[in-house]
Amino acid sequence: MVRDGIGEVLDHARSAGVPLAIEPLHPMYCADRACVNTLAQALDLCDELDRNGSGALGVVVDAYHVWWGPLAQDSNRARGRKTPACVPYLRLAGAHTDLLTDRGMMGDGVIDLPLMRTWMEEAGYRGFHEVEILSSGNWWRRDPDEVLATCRMRHQTAC
Repeated sequence: MVRDGIGEVLDHARSAGVPLAIEPLHPMYCADRACVNTLAQALDLCDELDRNGSGALGVVVDAYHVWWGPLAQDSNRARGRKTPACVPYLRLAGAHTDLLTDRGMMGDGVIDLPLMRTWMEEAGYRGFHEVEILSSGNWWRRDPDEVLATCRMRHQTAC
């Protein structure tokens, strides 16, 4: 159903100049939010639906969702690509304490963000890095200026 749905809107999105992106989500979301759970699955959909690599369909790499499985380096090597056509931007996330509503700041957990960033850059990625902090129990309760300053510092040092 996901493949068919993306296939139905891809030409329209392409003609409108709007890229689509698939974000693999951790398997804990399988029951109600996502059926694409690994970077390899998302890249397979890109390969199937956007065969010419036009850039109309890509993958969002969210560290939290893909760090546990086959990572960017392996997925790109498996396809024999130096620069993958299906990676429009990289989402840097952090460690998660409560899997749904309270995740940590990037650099506070077990995910090797610098290594993941290196793999993406080695694959040719030069796009934006998006910081996503989901933290109702901690970071959302802090002064926004403090959170922004911490994000900037961590992005420069921990990622």
